[in-house]
Amino acid sequence: MAPSIRHNPPSTALPDFRNLGVWLRILLGVNLLGLLWVLARNNDWHQLSNEFVDAALWLEPPLFVLLPLLHLLNPRLESLPPRIGRSMVLALVLLVAGMQHLLLGAAFDLGSLAAGLPHALFWAGLAAICMLGYFSWLNTLYSPALAEARLLALTARIRPHFLYNSLNAVLGVIRHDPKRAEAALEELSDLFRVLMKENRELVLLSDEIGLARQYLELERLRLGERLHVDWQIECCPPDTLMPPLMLQPLLENAVYHGIEPSETNATVTVNIGVQGKRVRVVISNPTHASVHGHGNQMALGNIRERLMLFYDLEADLVVTDRDGRYTVAVELPLRQQEST
Repeated sequence: MAPSIRHNPPSTALPDFRNLGVWLRILLGVNLLGLLWVLARNNDWHQLSNEFVDAALWLEPPLFVLLPLLHLLNPRLESLPPRIGRSMVLALVLLVAGMQHLLLGAAFDLGSLAAGLPHALFWAGLAAICMLGYFSWLNTLYSPALAEARLLALTARIRPHFLYNSLNAVLGVIRHDPKRAEAALEELSDLFRVLMKENRELVLLSDEIGLARQYLELERLRLGERLHVDWQIECCPPDTLMPPLMLQPLLENAVYHGIEPSETNATVTVNIGVQGKRVRVVISNPTHASVHGHGNQMALGNIRERLMLFYDLEADLVVTDRDGRYTVAVELPLRQQEST
């Protein structure tokens, strides 16, 4: 089954330790707890920075060991009942913290290590419990039901614009080419079959490209030879997964802002490729004087929100406007359909 927004764990489950956003929150959260601990025991403000550096010496090494371990163990942890998974995470934290205490204590000749070990384990366990509690609260705040409802609402914003433009395209040819109009209505029916889905799961890149091609065929009814599309997609595996309805609104923007205002033929470039463990989607169109204003911001904001829902901080969307070309570049983690 393709990953979906429902892969977000319920409020009692563990976070996805493969997600960079989760890593960042753990690093910030643990260091914030360390800072609060330093502030609570500080008696001389002039020594505060030195005390925090000393605390960081004990905080950072176990984090740099724990995070890769949790990343590797994440599939196993996800398969366990939530209570057992949390217990395993806590046990792993205590194990790493204990080993780090003994190793650093011996390296810096800190005297009796056994006396300080319970103290170190207590604070490590407390930090782990606090972070697990934070992620539990965060997942409750952004529960799957709320996230799915929000995703459906975001998807619904696309439909009225798409319907309006598509019906206008069909009306433009219905008199002089009724057969083409009939075929276009069949294409429109196929497209809306996709649009009416719940669209909470990642979809195959090949399906997204097929949907985008159908949309562009409808636009060619209005624009004719003025619309050219340069597809550069040979380097991307067909089983690559991406959020649904991502290419179509970006292409709609490119056509609306780059092709419609043009008095001559113009080209939209679509480049999709894989770089390491990242998928990069780049859509570029010619720019013109501010004919349509800044209406593309709604679609871009929509896609940013959906990328956040699916990937947290692992996806990125960058817009550039220079040398007569408007370019939208989307980067997201490479995920591929699991073989059955």
